[in-house]
Amino acid sequence: MPSTNSYNPFRNYGIHLWGEENFVVENGEIKIDFGKKPSLVQITRQMREYGYKGPLLVRFPHLAIKNVRTLFNHFERAKQEFGYKGKFKAVFPLKVNQYPGFVTPLMEGTKDLEYGLEAGSKAELILAMTLTNLGRPITVNGFKDREMISIGFLAAKMGHDITITIEGINELELIIKEMDRLGSPMPKIGLRIRLHTGGIGLWAKSGGYSSKFGLTSTELLEAMDLLKSSDMIDRLSMIHFHIGSQMDHISPLKKAIREAGNIYAQLRKMGADNLHAINIGGGLAVEYSQHENLINRNYTLEEFTNDVVFLLKEIATAKSVPEPTIFTESGRYVAASHAVLIAPVLELFSQEYSEKRLRIKETNPPLVQELYDLYRSICEKNAREYLHDALDHMESLLTLFDLGYIDLVDRANTETLVHLIIKRAIELLHGKPSREIKTILDRVQERYLVNFSLFQSLPDYWGLGQHFPVMPLDRLDTEPTRSASLWDITCDSDGEIAFNIDNPLYLHDVDVKKEEYFLGFFKVGAYQEILGMRHNLFTHPTEVTVRFDESGEWHLENIIEAQSILDILDDIDYDTKEIERKIRQIFEENRNLENDERKEILGELYLYLSENGYLRTINFSEGAQRCD
Repeated sequence: MPSTNSYNPFRNYGIHLWGEENFVVENGEIKIDFGKKPSLVQITRQMREYGYKGPLLVRFPHLAIKNVRTLFNHFERAKQEFGYKGKFKAVFPLKVNQYPGFVTPLMEGTKDLEYGLEAGSKAELILAMTLTNLGRPITVNGFKDREMISIGFLAAKMGHDITITIEGINELELIIKEMDRLGSPMPKIGLRIRLHTGGIGLWAKSGGYSSKFGLTSTELLEAMDLLKSSDMIDRLSMIHFHIGSQMDHISPLKKAIREAGNIYAQLRKMGADNLHAINIGGGLAVEYSQHENLINRNYTLEEFTNDVVFLLKEIATAKSVPEPTIFTESGRYVAASHAVLIAPVLELFSQEYSEKRLRIKETNPPLVQELYDLYRSICEKNAREYLHDALDHMESLLTLFDLGYIDLVDRANTETLVHLIIKRAIELLHGKPSREIKTILDRVQERYLVNFSLFQSLPDYWGLGQHFPVMPLDRLDTEPTRSASLWDITCDSDGEIAFNIDNPLYLHDVDVKKEEYFLGFFKVGAYQEILGMRHNLFTHPTEVTVRFDESGEWHLENIIEAQSILDILDDIDYDTKEIERKIRQIFEENRNLENDERKEILGELYLYLSENGYLRTINFSEGAQRCD
């Protein structure tokens, strides 16, 4: 058996592509490659010992802090390499992840860097004012009213280094009015520019003339005139652009930087002497792919930073203007890898087709009998032939059932035998892959029922088709043989990650009634939490933070249990006290129940209401309801 540390496309699930050296497979388990290297299944089992049985969101704050430091280090390296005299600063856009379990340790772990927060709403601005270390940058983007601009003035009076980026001339007029009312100190002013350069990928509309945000060239000139006439041109310190999230190619960014650099130089020569910064927005892509042929980005972090620094230096030199301070956001890059969703598999649906379910008669229809003989005699030599025969027989037998020539028992035997033959053939032929076998896997993949809501925890998969790395937490020293589709527990047919022959997922054939099997969904720390939907009223899963001390020992901290059923009902504006009153009233009016029985039933129901809505155990043979 090959070493588990060597690359294997099934056992390592493409970690060398997406793992960023944060995770490693050792002794058949995936481990966090830091400190004493706890395995994810070890962390999960400890949480289950604490009584948390549903899905878990596990945070690793050190990974987000590592990403910020890596970004700063690469820009500093590029600045030294090209002799760049401007500074580098960055902000984390709160829209990517506002949860305190992420933002608070991020700010604590980067306080020595020129790193702050970006806000796009009043609530986010309050968070930025509260959590950003004084002296570190705050930027404010998005549409604003007088109240939001006033809050920005208050942040400046607190001592924050805050820049309000103008999205329209009306916002600049509001700033001028607030300056007359509130006076100094006031925020710095930024101008968001609408570039000709368009974005790419799923977020292409973030850039170009049809984009939602930014000032046109005509509006830029109008803004300059307004700033000069109001004697506020000295407050203009930044221009900002954004061409889209998850840039898979670097060329549009290079074009955008040339365009923005020239605008920067023109504005400087028009009298904006304190204009010293260009915010290039976000867009630095994250690698989500587990397959060599589906890589998400065609550039490295070194190339990204080199291109930004080199191009801005080239433009500044050519135009005889100071090299600007470079700002970035890159929220997805910072946040994505810090969180892992871990969810238990509840059932493998084809295991309903087990040999013990067969109801073989003394006399069977000839094709059913032949299927039975195929199953008993299949081996590696004849596996491909028998697989073809089984699939042909199934079509014929289902037709015979429709015509009334075989009964329901014969049909059930047919389905069970064909699944057993397919399963056995795949095991026998797994080492001899072919397009034909992959096509069969695509047709008859295993359905894994997983205890999570795709809509709550992976909304970008449902809404945008964004794939996330998925793999089991253990058994990684055993080759998986089952082509897998993942079903969540919502009553929605869209709650599925279907098997994709071009992006296949293979999992293990396990008996979950005898042993636990956990799946990890990686890089879910950006956007997924805050965009998560309460479909079927499933809520944010229980979360836990893994911290490492100086000796490398790990500790579970900040455990936040998923909301109870009553909490989630209260959140969507039900009067939970009234719900409890009505339930109690209905039971009290039920004359078929004795008082002791009534109290016992009510006590049990109240217990369920105080727990979260995720499943604890499930056994469909005992009457649990399936959903369509």
